[in-house]
Amino acid sequence: MIRKTVTDAKEALEGVEHGMTFMLGGFGLCGIPENAIAELVRLEVTNITCISNNAGVDDFGLGLLLQKHQIKKMISSYVGENDEFERQMLSGELEVELTPQGTLAEKCRAAQAGFPAFYTPAGYGTEVAQGKETREFNGKMYVLEKAFSADFAFVKAWKGDEAGNLVFKGTARNFNPCMCGAANITVAEVEELLPAGSLDPNQIHVPGIFVQRIFQGENYEKRIEQRTVRVKID
Repeated sequence: MIRKTVTDAKEALEGVEHGMTFMLGGFGLCGIPENAIAELVRLEVTNITCISNNAGVDDFGLGLLLQKHQIKKMISSYVGENDEFERQMLSGELEVELTPQGTLAEKCRAAQAGFPAFYTPAGYGTEVAQGKETREFNGKMYVLEKAFSADFAFVKAWKGDEAGNLVFKGTARNFNPCMCGAANITVAEVEELLPAGSLDPNQIHVPGIFVQRIFQGENYEKRIEQRTVRVKID
């Protein structure tokens, strides 16, 4: 049985260098690879490109990398919860490529499946389509979008085994599955690492063939991005 376990985030991120492109799973603050992000901060890698649905908040998630100006370019679909992101973008310190959310997911899936590009109707007739090839299919216009190319994909799962098989919990099953196998090296951190064969094959969301390194994560904060309360008035 192939075992892909590594000791910790430090070993999992061996080979990370300045100027690389990283995919990071998660939606808001749900299912983000907290340990991998913390290690990227510790390594002080700079000039990096991050592909992620959003950029965390000011003091958590990718916001920690933004604070230290480690990110050169952000490719994402939503950036509304991070004041530092907004400041760097408006000042020209940070290059930003906004992408429709479905297109972002599909560019990951295309890379995962080995497709170089695909056509989508999303963004046609807008700034998103500028400079891109367009084509008509059955009377409808589509935009050609290229699959992502990344050095590392960092994902977070609920459970995983030594062979790299992954199970996600709830809404953490967002961008994480489609980023697995979409980069040269996929690193998975899990809340619970089990011996190979422990997981029910029918419950596995991502097979281990898409994962190169896996480790047991720790100290997950599981913060709430926006806390909304309702006050009952008598």
